[in-house]
Formats: sequence, C-alpha cells, structure tokens
Amino acid sequence: MDVKGKDQMKKQNSFMLLLSKIIAFKIRLLLRFRYKILVKGSEVFQNDSPVLILPNHQALIDPVILLSQIYRFSDATAVIAEKYYNMPVLQSLFKRWGAIRVSDLEKGNRDTQVLKVITRSVVKGFRRKKNIVLYPSGQIAGQGYEKIFNKKSAYHIVKKLPEDVRVIGVRITGLWGSIWSKARTGKSPDFFIQLLKGIFYVVANLFFFLPKRTITIEFEDLTSFAKSKALLGQKPFNSFLEDFYNLHGEESPLFLKHFFYSRELKRKLPGKIYGSAREAQYEALPNDTCNAQLDRSEKSAGTLL
Repeated sequence: MDVKGKDQMKKQNSFMLLLSKIIAFKIRLLLRFRYKILVKGSEVFQNDSPVLILPNHQALIDPVILLSQIYRFSDATAVIAEKYYNMPVLQSLFKRWGAIRVSDLEKGNRDTQVLKVITRSVVKGFRRKKNIVLYPSGQIAGQGYEKIFNKKSAYHIVKKLPEDVRVIGVRITGLWGSIWSKARTGKSPDFFIQLLKGIFYVVANLFFFLPKRTITIEFEDLTSFAKSKALLGQKPFNSFLEDFYNLHGEESPLFLKHFFYSRELKRKLPGKIYGSAREAQYEALPNDTCNAQLDRSEKSAGTLL
C-alpha cells in the first residue's frame, strides 16, 4: 500500500473511532434510564498493547452495555452472530468497524470452517492493534452462572496469541432475570422486541422513574494464567474461565418490576431453559455437533465456538 493509501486508511480509522465513541456515549446516556452500572478494574486498559476481551454472557443486552463502557477507556471490536451482522441497516457499519461475523449456533447454523475463520480474523485484527471482544460460551447463559460447555474458540485463539496480546477477563453480574435473559421464558429473547419494550417502559415511567437494575462489570488481566491453562488443554482452560466468571457463586434471578407504581414481581424460573446446564444432562452438549457422524466429519475444524 502506498503512502496515500495509508493516509486514507488512517483517516478512515480515526473517523470510525470518533464515531464509535460518540455512539457509545449516547448509548451510555440511554442505558442510565434503566441501569446503574458499576465498573471495576478499568485500569487494565492503560496499556497500549492489543487485548483479547473474554466476557461471560448473561443476556442479549450485555454486549451493548460492555462495549459502551469499554469506549470510555479504550476501543474494541467484536465477534458478532451473523443474524445481527447481516442486518441491512447495520451491516455496513459493522464492516467498517472491523467486526467479525460468525454463524449463529442457536439458530442451527453449522459452518464447519467457522473456528478457522474466527481464529484467522481475530489474529489478523491483533496485527492491526485492535482490541477484540469474544464470548467463549457463544450463547447467553441458561442458568445463574456461566457454562462454556465444549466450546473451543477462546481456547484455540489464546493458544495462538501473539506475544504482545493480553487477555482480559470480564465478569458481568446483575442481568440474570432481566427481559434480555433466558430466565423469563427459557429461550433467547428477540433483541428488537425487547428493545421496543424497553423504550415503552422508559416512556411509561416518565423517563426518570423507571426502577433501576444494578449491573457490575469487573475487568481483570488474565494473560499469564490464561496462556498457561491453554497449554494444558481445552478442558482445563474452559474450567479456568468458568471459575473466573462464577467467582461470586450462582446468581439468583432478579425479576425487576417495569413500572414504578406497580407491585414487586413474583416470578419463578421456567421449568425448562434451552441451552442450560440442566438440559445438557439429558441432551448433547451445545456445541457444533448434531450427531456422531457430523462430529467425525468436523474433527479437523473443531467446534464452532
């Protein structure tokens, strides 16, 4: 690439960074209507080296909350499920942002090359000094704690990390029981339906009286431990991450009321939660394999996430 081309790319990157920070700021303002967000450990972003950010995944809204907070201190791009990446309104923005598109496991997509695509794309991003957010579980939690099951993407990527890349763990608590989690219906909620509901609740509560949910985001540098555990194999690595995410124990669901003038909600968890650890006791682990024959044909590619 010639000097002129590099200058144009630099200007484009600067514009996207500025745009991302503006969007993140506006999102933080909107989130204040419903959430009280506490952030711990933000000093991990004071280092200029690229980072792999590995959060737990309680609810559909937590990537929005997390990224809006990260842009207070640094910048990052994310690995995004294709059903969101391919949206006509957002696809161009995601592409310019450098987001990495992957198959959506919960919709049954089985791209056997996805593990290679993720690893290649993430490593390429690190060479460009990007910070990348990857969810090791690949799906929102089906219980009040994080379970990675047999997912391999985080393990494979950490094994191949360049020397200068750090690993940041993110522990998010407070969203189990929200409309964005599986705790309400036992299934993954529709993002845009919940978004419309959220807007309605804000307006119905006269903007400032909506009961607030407290969310805690804890950042921690896991570089040395994560890399050493990856050398021991996939299971020790996944167990290490689960221990980090579940440090505070199983979280009880909080079914927060939606109107300041209504009574406290009295709900129970649904009898069956799709993708939960309990369901996995009776069914195949939620990885990329549909059956034994498919598993044998995909050994070279590994599991999806």
